[in-house]
Amino acid sequence: MLRLDFSASDLNLAENREKTRRASISGVQDKVQLKRVRGGFAVVESGGDYILKPVPRSTYAELAADIPANEAVTMDIAEKVFDVKTAEHELVEMKDGEYAYLTRRFDRRGGERVQQEDFCQLAGRTPETYGDNYKYDASYEELAGLMRKYCPASAVENPKVFFLVLFNYVFANGDAHLKNFSLYRSEQGDYILTPAYDLLNTAVHFPNEPTATGLDFFADGHFTPAYEALGFYSSADFIELGATFGVPEEEVRGHIARFQGHRDSVMRLIEASCLSEEAKSRYLDKFVDRLRAIAQWPATETGQVNLAKSHCVWRRGSVY
Repeated sequence: MLRLDFSASDLNLAENREKTRRASISGVQDKVQLKRVRGGFAVVESGGDYILKPVPRSTYAELAADIPANEAVTMDIAEKVFDVKTAEHELVEMKDGEYAYLTRRFDRRGGERVQQEDFCQLAGRTPETYGDNYKYDASYEELAGLMRKYCPASAVENPKVFFLVLFNYVFANGDAHLKNFSLYRSEQGDYILTPAYDLLNTAVHFPNEPTATGLDFFADGHFTPAYEALGFYSSADFIELGATFGVPEEEVRGHIARFQGHRDSVMRLIEASCLSEEAKSRYLDKFVDRLRAIAQWPATETGQVNLAKSHCVWRRGSVY
């Protein structure tokens, strides 16, 4: 494991936090830019090639010391188990023994800035125009529409976005908001989806967070009959959502089967991670519970919903 020659206390982290109406990982994490210097790293105010996320100094995130390891293992799972193209990343140890999450910036290439826009920018959403919750007051269906509008290769890229939405659900990332999806200019000059970033199991730290994913699924705020019956997102919701991303039902079913098939590989990575034992337990429990949730299949030929129970049922407007 890479060891940095400075500690969190050397970083002079700012005390101000992003203002939102909800507790979120993005609202508590500090981000520090680093540059390679003589085989090590130096803190810089701008122009850094790396982003360092030390343990947040927030008091309202549970198991805050596990946040860097959480992000590292979730990104590892996405990359190594599910072949998701992710930002280069590594869990590092600071001089004081604390872990930190280090990632290489993909919006810089050859020392030059690469044109990139997240989906808040593409949608024209700012705190001034949409209020404090500007990142969250949207839907994944709207995100799919923005992809079709701004990404010429949306037929190829939109299914990747859909898989990330499903991944975030299975791994209980309740902070998968509009700013956590971006387009950037490729080396060939076209706009494509950036590598995945900010993937982690937020339920480990915010067990009472009010959302399962970060955004609503559908633009008109409707819920599927399966959701109305079960009280949580299941296969039926992802089949309907997949259609808005151009992903056919058969392919959605294949993705869901893939998560079920890689259960043991995921569990081994979690067990081998640098998470504390309590964080591992929470992470594994939520992962297994979400596998149960997506395993609920609607009996479409009868119009009835399979009501097999997941042991942890949540409903909109309540904690889960």
